[in-house]
Amino acid sequence: MHEPELTHVDASGRPTMVDVGDKKVSERHAHARAFVRFPAAVAQRLRQGGLVTAKGAVIDTAIIAGTMAVKRTHELIPFCHPLPLEGCRIRIEWEGEDRLRIDCSARATYRTGIEMEALTGASVAALTVYDMCKALSHEIVIEEVALVAKRGGRRDVGAAP
Repeated sequence: MHEPELTHVDASGRPTMVDVGDKKVSERHAHARAFVRFPAAVAQRLRQGGLVTAKGAVIDTAIIAGTMAVKRTHELIPFCHPLPLEGCRIRIEWEGEDRLRIDCSARATYRTGIEMEALTGASVAALTVYDMCKALSHEIVIEEVALVAKRGGRRDVGAAP
């Protein structure tokens, strides 16, 4: 068993974009998740107010921002390829008393994976929730941004998205 190699570094150790021209086109799915934890009093206030703050509807705005981020991942992460995005879905729900769970699923048929798009969507949706709620507290925490699953390409990871 050999050590995995970094793919975004050339033979001289310089950063480079991976050439995906010879890779097989396949359907690819990815599911990423992030959590936003609120102080108890803030969570209670948000629940009572239907997750609407002075800035507007928190969930709707976060879904739109996350979707926009998925579509622009290649502009934000230097070595990501622009992908022909076929689908993106962001779900935001309470998990427990004080935490929102943000799930971002993305799909494309292309030569390279879509996990960075899903991770970016979940992250930006979480950042948007923070931004819209920070007037209530700066003790809000974004936590556990992670890839839950991916399908397609060389190897599958996690449960089906």
